[in-house]
Amino acid sequence: MIFQRALRREMASAAGATFTVLFSICVTWTLIAVLGKAAGGKVASSDVIALIVFATLNYLPTILILTSFISVLMVVTRTYRDSEMVVWFASGLSLTRWIGPVLTFGLPMVFLTAALSFIATPWAKLKSSEYVERFEKREDLQKVSPGQFKESAAANRIFFVEGVAGKTAVVQNVFVNSNDEHGTAVIVAREGVISTGPKGEKYLTLKNGRRYQGMPGQSDFQTMEFESYSMRVTNHNQDLESDRNTDAIPTMDLLGDASALARAELLWRIASPLTCLVLVLLAVPLGFVNPRAGSSANLIIALLIFFSYSNFVKLVEASVKQGKSTFALSWWPLHLAAALLVFGLFAWRLNLNHRYHPLALMAAFKRTRNKKD
Repeated sequence: MIFQRALRREMASAAGATFTVLFSICVTWTLIAVLGKAAGGKVASSDVIALIVFATLNYLPTILILTSFISVLMVVTRTYRDSEMVVWFASGLSLTRWIGPVLTFGLPMVFLTAALSFIATPWAKLKSSEYVERFEKREDLQKVSPGQFKESAAANRIFFVEGVAGKTAVVQNVFVNSNDEHGTAVIVAREGVISTGPKGEKYLTLKNGRRYQGMPGQSDFQTMEFESYSMRVTNHNQDLESDRNTDAIPTMDLLGDASALARAELLWRIASPLTCLVLVLLAVPLGFVNPRAGSSANLIIALLIFFSYSNFVKLVEASVKQGKSTFALSWWPLHLAAALLVFGLFAWRLNLNHRYHPLALMAAFKRTRNKKD
């Protein structure tokens, strides 16, 4: 009992260190991506922190799966490297006695992964989509950051503003380059503001400026000064509601949707906790290492297994999404094969001294060949 408590404490400590490293990498990567979008005018600068939080929630199930797998693997590998496992086996204890403390540590991780996969991740993706769509559906002038050129959604105008007057929609020193059936026009104004028409149409009203029409030096070149000049920005109010992506649909809604896309997304959500459970158990027999050899090979193999497992889940998900296989016959075979692999590795480690064990047969073959030589 004391030894099992020590194992659980060591696995929890390893999980804390592993999670901190993986989470820091994830947050840094997300921060760079979101800041790049904000700098490019694809998202609002005021939404950066919220988008980082939502994106991090999306990565948390994967981080927890990898954290639990690596933590158990590191502890098992350390016991082999420090020869503690020799004492364990010499005391008449089996490798299967590790399953209890490993599950005590791993099951909370599995349940947390399930909660994130079924509840938190869809909510985060939904909120992230809403933030991005809300910014995309703002009026062209409100998207412009001071000191940056911005193309309109219709690609027929280019805006530039020098500054914003407080928190209002009023912008100062406006430059607009527009192309229409009459040619190219350049408008400069001291300030501009967006106003709403009686039918909900949006107008950009510029004040105290000039309008240049045509090419300088040509006979049709025109110059006009104005105190107030209005141009239509949108024809009607833009609705913020849009079709939600499948990965942003709540799980209860997915259960009632029989479409291929919904079934594929449900398969992916179910796969996360099952993957976490299988990999936690797989880490016990996989943690074997020769005390006189290095332990880095185990970590490399673990990463290869994790990414291979994830890629196979993606392949099965794509197969369901394309209608090549059904959900009922697709969500369980991969995890069953992984569970059988765990069972096989346990059997391999528990019967190392059996005369029909592959290693024993290989050693007998080498001895026979040496005698013949």
